[in-house]
Amino acid sequence: MHDLRALRADPAAFDADLARRGVSPVAGAIVSRDEERRAALTRLQEAQARRKVLAREIGTLRKAGGDSAALEAEGVALRGEVETLEARAVALESEIAEALAVLPNRLDPLVPDGADESANVVVHQWGDIPNFAFTPKQHFELGEALGQMDFETAAKLSGARFVVLRGGLARLERALGQFMLDLHVLEHGYTETNVPVLVNEAAMYGTDKLPKFADQSFRTDDGRWLIPTAEVPLTASVAGDILDVDTLPRRITALSACFRSEAGSAGRDVRGMLRQHQFAKVEMVSITTAEQSTEEHERMTRCAETVLERLSVPYRRLALCAGDTGFGAARTFDLEAWLPGQQAWREISSCSNTRDFQARRMNARYRPVGGGAPAFAHTLNGSGLAVGRTLIAVMENYQTEDGAITVPEVLRPYLGGLERIGA
Repeated sequence: MHDLRALRADPAAFDADLARRGVSPVAGAIVSRDEERRAALTRLQEAQARRKVLAREIGTLRKAGGDSAALEAEGVALRGEVETLEARAVALESEIAEALAVLPNRLDPLVPDGADESANVVVHQWGDIPNFAFTPKQHFELGEALGQMDFETAAKLSGARFVVLRGGLARLERALGQFMLDLHVLEHGYTETNVPVLVNEAAMYGTDKLPKFADQSFRTDDGRWLIPTAEVPLTASVAGDILDVDTLPRRITALSACFRSEAGSAGRDVRGMLRQHQFAKVEMVSITTAEQSTEEHERMTRCAETVLERLSVPYRRLALCAGDTGFGAARTFDLEAWLPGQQAWREISSCSNTRDFQARRMNARYRPVGGGAPAFAHTLNGSGLAVGRTLIAVMENYQTEDGAITVPEVLRPYLGGLERIGA
C-alpha cells in the first residue's frame, strides 16, 4: 500500500515512478478524491460541532419557555447532513483504498529501465558451464527413463501440471529441501518455521497477493486461500504487531508446499516440472527497519546464491528491470541456474525488497530506538530455493551418459551416503 501523504506531497513524482512500470497517471484522480474526502470530513466536524451547540441552545430556550422550533428544525437538517457526509466520507475512503490497492510499489532508483525481461541486467555469473561428451538430456527425459518421474499417473490423479516422483528422485527432492533448511538455519541465522498452507484473505491482501493475483491462486469454498508461497504466512505473522526494534532484523524460513493456478501460462513449459500447480519451496523472509532493508536484501540474495554454490550448480544473478519487477517489489534480484538439457538459464530464485509496501497493508510496525511514534517495518522475501527447480538443475548438471544422476557431495549425508541414482 502507498503512503497517501507522500502521494499528496508530490503527485508528479508518484506518477513518474509508476510510469517506469507502464502505469498511466493516477495521482491526480486520487488526490482529487482525497481532497473531496477531507472536505467532507471537515464539514462533518463543523456540522457535529454545530449540533452540540444547538442542543445546548435548545435546552436553554426550553427552560426559559422560549420557542425552539427554528433551532430544532436546523438540528433535524443537520442530522440528515451528518448522515450524508459520513456515508460520503466512508465511500470516498473505500474508493481511494481500492485505487491504491491495485497500484504496484514504487521502484528503487537503482532498478534499470526496461519494458520486459530482455532489459534485465546480469550482475554476475558463478560457476563453469559443464561440457558434456554427449548430448545432455532434459530433466523429464532423464526422470521418465529412470522410471522415477511420472506425469501420466499425476495427470490421472490431478490433471496437467502435476508430477509423481518415486524412488531416488523423491528422496533427492526431500534431501534438497532438508539441506536448504539446514543451511539457512544453522549458517544463515534464520528461524525454521512450520506454517499453514491455507490462509485467510487478510493474509493474502497484506502480502499484496490480493486483489491483483486472485486469478493465479486457488481459493477454497470457505474463503481460505492455498498459499502461492510461504512468504504469505511468514510475512503476515507480524500483521498488526508493533515489534521491538531490538529484535530486528527478524529472519524466518519455511519449507512448504506452494500452489499456483498458472493462469495465463498456457503453452509455456508444458513438458516437465518447470511450471507446476503444486511445488515445494524453501522461503526466506526478513522483517527489518527502514535503515536495514537495503543491506538485508543483499544478504538474503547471497544466502540463496550459497545454496547453488554448495551444490556446484552454475548460476547468474540478474537485476530485474522496471517492467519485469514484481507488483509488490521495490527492487528484485533473480537467480537463474544453467540447465544443460535446455541449454538455457532458468529462474530458480527471486529475492525482493518490498520496503514498507506490505507493512502498510498489514499494519506491521516497530518502535524506533529512543521511542517515538511507531514506524512501518520493511519486509523482504526470497526463494532459498524453489526445490523442484533445484531438482531439475541438479539432474541436468549431474547427469551421466548412461542416464543416471550423480548425487552432489553435499547431499549425500541426507541420502545415507548414496552417490548415484540409476534406474
